Amino acid sequence: MGVLRPQSGSQENFLSSSADIAIYGGAAGGGKSYALLLEPLRHIHNPKFRGVIFRRTSKQIRNEGGLWDTSRQIYSPAGGIAKETDLLWRFPSGATISFGAMEHEKNRFDWQGTEITYLGFDELTHFTERQFFYLLSRNRSTSGIAPYVRATCNPDADSWVAGLVNWWIDQNSGYALSERSATTKWFVRDGDEFLWKNNPNEFYEMYPDQVPKSVTFVAASVDDNKILLEKDKGYKSNLGALDQVERERLLKGNWKIRPAGGLYFRRNWFPVVASTPTRINAVRGWDLAATSAVDGQDKSGDWSAGALVSRDASGRYYVEHVERFKGSPKEVEDRMVGLAVSDGKSVKIAIPQDPGQAGKAQAQALIRLLSGYRATAKPVTGSKVTRSGAFSAQVEAGNVLLVQGEWNDAFLNELQSFPNGRYDDQVDAVVEAFSSLQDIKRTSQREMYA
Repeated sequence: MGVLRPQSGSQENFLSSSADIAIYGGAAGGGKSYALLLEPLRHIHNPKFRGVIFRRTSKQIRNEGGLWDTSRQIYSPAGGIAKETDLLWRFPSGATISFGAMEHEKNRFDWQGTEITYLGFDELTHFTERQFFYLLSRNRSTSGIAPYVRATCNPDADSWVAGLVNWWIDQNSGYALSERSATTKWFVRDGDEFLWKNNPNEFYEMYPDQVPKSVTFVAASVDDNKILLEKDKGYKSNLGALDQVERERLLKGNWKIRPAGGLYFRRNWFPVVASTPTRINAVRGWDLAATSAVDGQDKSGDWSAGALVSRDASGRYYVEHVERFKGSPKEVEDRMVGLAVSDGKSVKIAIPQDPGQAGKAQAQALIRLLSGYRATAKPVTGSKVTRSGAFSAQVEAGNVLLVQGEWNDAFLNELQSFPNGRYDDQVDAVVEAFSSLQDIKRTSQREMYA
């Protein structure tokens, strides 16, 4: 086996830390997960060593290119024998490194009674504070190795982790303070409050029964990962193509940015054109209200919205028309059929399928209603902000144009306010249409190269 070494910079700083808890966080692509896997190799000759690395779900562990796949490249050459059903590696000395998941809050109790020398968390912001500190109580050792914790994460302003690493972050810009990266601090907990000091001795008089925990935060940067940037020259560009919020988080490591009106869509990002382009593909995407107007009264519930979006030969997108209305279920169905007739049979119809049997039944009924048209239903997954990200990135890049119409102002006002506005029905509809166009594009590419 060749010598495995960390890359110089943040990865090396993380792996050389002596803190009880070291958090490697910030930009994507900094080599964080690889470092988490590399760390326990120093102890594999100790027969009593037990290391566990956690992801929130077992699927995330087993994903292609994820922790389990990468561990094969590291642990097998080091003499480890894999037991894939248990997600465990056993080394000739008897030392083990395994992977665990805590999908639900209650799963923390699955680890009751365990002794974990090396406790690793990949994407710490995905775990709850309660899960982390319960597992910290399992971080103990009779192996002669002082128990310790290593964690990785990307920025999340609303995570409890943001409060934990607060001292290492510039409170104005949201970016990591380079001069504080890898500096160690100590804390104790007084109730639910964290108390911090620069020296553990400062706690002993007031808290004689507590042993302060040392913590450090190492800021990650994709530029530190020279190996990744050499192998995948387009990776940094991919991060740069994200919407503004995700770009700030994953490319620049911003811990303060949050989704806010004007960050995802701005009126001046939409060039307005007078006429419909020559289409390559077109989709009418729908968002269907859970409530309706009854007896002609305009209730305060959501709107139903249908957005017609097309793509031209150059790859630009056009929002050609948006219909927004409130009505009874029968009126909604009539309006959908009427728009299908006016759009024509070349236009695909994308219907979101809500979770559960009721959502599936509604989608099937609408597809039957639209028999003769290219209507399809697709389950809705992920948050509204996440689903809108790819469309937002194209809008910001100037690749989405608006066909002039009376509906423009209402549409732009709603998008400008997203995700904090009162309504988001038109956003959901246009994103549904855009996502369907991406599916068509991917299918065409696969067929071309088949």
